[in-house]
Amino acid sequence: MAFKRHKKSEYRFEQFIGNLLRIGVILATGLVLTGGILYLIRHGSEVPNYQFFRGEPTEFRTPDGVKTSILSGRNRGIIQLGLLLLIATPVIRVAFSLLAFIRLGDFIYVIVTLIVLGGLAYSLIG
Repeated sequence: MAFKRHKKSEYRFEQFIGNLLRIGVILATGLVLTGGILYLIRHGSEVPNYQFFRGEPTEFRTPDGVKTSILSGRNRGIIQLGLLLLIATPVIRVAFSLLAFIRLGDFIYVIVTLIVLGGLAYSLIG
């Protein structure tokens, strides 16, 4: 009986993770598409100048900068938010996996997931 309950909770967790990934990617795609369309409506007829390289503005390098950009009505902020969501989706998946492995008491996977989560955090922050 406990084995059946364990399998049922694993199945529910797999369904939850699948839905989380699906919704995250759909939302991120929708945001990038919306921001891209709005950006092209406003700037689509401009001629680019390729003689000078202009990197990403500093306001897009932090989540607070992206929020400020969106609140000030800049369409590139919407695109950046979609990209942040796309990056955050698998990180959230790993975090929820960690919680599930802790709940199931599978400590080998807890350690492996902590290592993966640490690597993800280091790559995002460092």
